[in-house]
Order: sequence, then C-alpha cells, then structure tokens
Amino acid sequence: MKKFAILATILLTVASLSVQAQNKFRGIVKYKLESTGTTSFQIPAEQSTTELKVYDDQLLMSSKVQNGYNVTTNADFSPYISYLAANDIELETYTGDGKFLIREKHTKAEADSLSIPDKEPGHFYFEYVDGETQEMVGYTAKKAILHVFDEDSGEDNPITFWYTDEIGPEYNFLFNGIKGVPLKFEQQLGEGKAVTYTCTEIVKGKVKDVDMLLPAGFKEASEEEFNQFMKELKEAIELLGDE
Repeated sequence: MKKFAILATILLTVASLSVQAQNKFRGIVKYKLESTGTTSFQIPAEQSTTELKVYDDQLLMSSKVQNGYNVTTNADFSPYISYLAANDIELETYTGDGKFLIREKHTKAEADSLSIPDKEPGHFYFEYVDGETQEMVGYTAKKAILHVFDEDSGEDNPITFWYTDEIGPEYNFLFNGIKGVPLKFEQQLGEGKAVTYTCTEIVKGKVKDVDMLLPAGFKEASEEEFNQFMKELKEAIELLGDE
C-alpha cells in the first residue's frame, strides 16, 4: 500500500459513508509521551501529553478528525507567514494566511489492503500478530507491526503497536489505518531520537458530537495547492536563513 500517512505527517481527508463503528464508545484516550530512542532529548512539558477523543466511529486528535472514513486536517502555518512578513519576505505566489483545510479520499478496498504485505520502497503494511496480548488500562491490547519501507533504500523500519479493537471505528486513519485505537507505540524521529506514546487512562463519557468539530476559518486546498505552498514556504525559510 502506497504510504498515505506515517503518524506525525500531515494527514489529508477521507470520504466515504460506508464505515460503521465497530463499537459504541464515547470517551477520551489519554497518552503520555516519552523520549525512548538512543539519543535522548527533552520533550516540552506542554507537549508531553495528548489525547484522542472517541465518539462512536468519530475520532479527534489535535488538528485531525475522522468521521467514518472521512478524515479532515486543519494545518495552521500562519505563524510562519507572520514571521516571514515581519522580515519582509513574501512567498512566490501564495497570498493567504497559511490556514489550510486538507482532504484526501480513501476507500474500503484500500483500507482492507493495508494488511497485505507490500515491500515496495515508500510503501507500508500492517502485520497483525496472533496470540500476543497484554492488559493495558483495563483493555486487552493486541500486537501489530507496521512495516514501513524507506523510499530511497527500501529498508524496513518496523513500528510495534499495542492496540485495542474494543473502541473506535473499524479502521483508524489517524494512525495509518490500524484496526483499532493504539494504546502504545514508538515513533522514530531520526538521528536516534524516538518518542513512545503510552495510554495512561481511558475516560468513558465526557464527549459530545460538538466536541468532534475542528475550528473554523481554514480554507480548503487541494493536495497540489498545499504541496506548492509547502515548496514556496521552504524556499522562503531557506532564503531567510541565508540573510
């Protein structure tokens, strides 16, 4: 399966109405973040915890929301635009405020194929490990390995997930389409750095449908428009660094 997101990358949106919640659950999944790589680094206190809101088949985490197969991302680059403007640097063609609403369409067939081995460079697939479980925060966590193949070398960079399929939708597109909600996994950041997300608590209730809405004021952009913006932003930042 061609890579459509790897955890911390910007997720685009998905559209389909056929996915059903595999479990009726409404609540908050809380995580702590820890530096666990060979190269230790300090995670700022305000970034050391995060949470995933679950409302039946809807998920919300930070600036990304999933509704069935629909996932929408608010990408806010306005601080960069303001910083460049303060230094009298303009982008080549982009004149907006840097607030994007980004969408991408996936299909059930695509989601189903995520467990089919695909070792092509730049691709990934999930290997679901039978028989290995552990109890975490009152739920049975199952093991899955996300095999991610480097786009240049083709090297496999596996990520181990412990997840539960007792809550959330059939496919979780906020986490690459895994079949449930992650309770623990490690994210590689490069240069020996890694962050481990560990679920510390699952709080039932306290989530309403209105809690699953992203802030307004973001302008929808196509993948091509967003990629062009990112290219211009990178060039502008490099120009600022040369001054």
